[in-house]
Amino acid sequence: MMFIAAGWITILLLLGGIALDRTLAGLVTRNFDEQLDYMLTAMVGSAEIGGDGEVFFNRPLGDQRFLEPNSGLYWQITGKGHDDFASRSLWDRSLKVDSTQFLAAPHIYDSDQFPGEKLRVMERTILLPGSDTEWWFVVAASRDDLDAQITRIRSILFWSFVVLGMGLFLMAGLQTWYGLGPLRRVRLAIKRMRTTGANRVADPLPLEVQPLVEELNALLAHSEKQAEEARTHAGNLAHALKTPLTVVMNAATAKAPDLADTVIREAAVMRRQVDHHLARARAVGRRAVGLSRANVGESVEAVLRAVTRLYDTTRFDLAGNRNARVAIERQDLDEILGNLIENAAKYGGGSVFVTIDADPKSPDCLIQVEDDGMGIPESERIRIFDRGARLDTGKPGTGLGLAIVRDVAEIYGGSVTLGESEDLGGLLVELRLPRVG
Repeated sequence: MMFIAAGWITILLLLGGIALDRTLAGLVTRNFDEQLDYMLTAMVGSAEIGGDGEVFFNRPLGDQRFLEPNSGLYWQITGKGHDDFASRSLWDRSLKVDSTQFLAAPHIYDSDQFPGEKLRVMERTILLPGSDTEWWFVVAASRDDLDAQITRIRSILFWSFVVLGMGLFLMAGLQTWYGLGPLRRVRLAIKRMRTTGANRVADPLPLEVQPLVEELNALLAHSEKQAEEARTHAGNLAHALKTPLTVVMNAATAKAPDLADTVIREAAVMRRQVDHHLARARAVGRRAVGLSRANVGESVEAVLRAVTRLYDTTRFDLAGNRNARVAIERQDLDEILGNLIENAAKYGGGSVFVTIDADPKSPDCLIQVEDDGMGIPESERIRIFDRGARLDTGKPGTGLGLAIVRDVAEIYGGSVTLGESEDLGGLLVELRLPRVG
C-alpha cells in the first residue's frame, strides 16, 4: 500500500508540476511578449517619413532604457536603400533583419545574435504614408529578466511540490498505519487467545474487521466441534470394543471350551463397530474438504443394479427427478442409499419404490424409500436408529445400517425419519439432504 501510494503520488506530482510549470512559464512569456508588442505598436504609431525620405519619430519613446547603451532593450527600423534607424542602446551594433519576406503581422522569436546575450525579438513590416519603401520595425529585449522569472517560478514550484510530496507521503504512511491498526489488534487478540487459553476472540474490535473476527470464531467453533466429534467417536469406539474384549479375555482366562466360537463372535461384533466408526470418520473427513456434490439419480440407479442381483425376486420401481443434486460425497450417498434400499428389499414383501425429490419446493432434496413389508411400529421408530438395534433377528444383519444412515446424513446437514407407506403399506423412510444447483 505504501509503495503504491508513493508511486501514484510521485506520478501525479510530476504530471501536475510539469503542467503547472508550462502554464506559468507560458503566462510569464506571454506577458513579456505583450510588452514588446506594446513597444512595437508605439514605434509604428510615432514613425513618419521626413522630407529627405528617411523615417523619424515625431515623439520620443517613453522607456529610458532605449537611450542607455547595452541596456538590454533595443529597437531598429530598417528599409532597403536607407540607413538603419536604431536606438542609442544598440550603440555600435545592429539587429539582423530578414528583409526577404513581408511580415504583415508581428513575428516573435528568440535570437542569440549578440554574444553572451540572448534576445527576445519581435518584428513587423510596415508601409508608411508618403513612402513606397517596406520598413522593418524591430524591437528586442534581453531574455535575462524573463529567464530569471521562469527560474524563480520553477524553484518555487520544485520546493513547493517537494514539501507537498513529503506531506502526502507522510499522510499516506499514517493512513496506512492507522488503517491497518485493526489487523494488528486482531493479531494481538489471537495471541492473547493462544496464551490465555481462550477459545474465542472476544476483544471489542472495529466494524471493518468484525466480519473477519466472526469468520475466525466460526472456524474455531468448527474446529472445536470436529475435535469434540473425534473425541466422542474415539470414546464410543473404545466403549463398544471394551465389552467384546472383556468377554474374550474372560473366556481366555477361564480356558472356556467354546473359546474359538467366542473369539469369532466377539471379533465380528468388534469389526461391525470399527466399520461403523470408520464410515463416520470418512464422512467427516470428506465434508471438511469442501462442498461435495452428487447426482441422486445416478447413485440410486447404481445401488439398484447391485441390489437387484441379490434380490432378484423383488420388484424395484424408481420415480422423480433423476437430475437432483445434493451436497454430499458420492461414496457416502451410495452407502446411505445402499443401506436403505437393501433393508427395504430384505424386510419387505417383494416390492420397493424409490422416489427422488418428492418435494421439489423444499430447500432439501427429499428421497423416499418404501416397501410392502410389516413396517416398524411407531414406538420403535426412534430406538431402531441405535447401534445394534434389530427388530427382526431372524434375518442376517448387524443392526448398524440405520445408525450409519442417520450419522452420515446428519454429518452433511441432513436427516432421516421413518413412517408408514400409504401406497405399499410397509415402511416409509424419508431421507432429506441439502440440495445444490
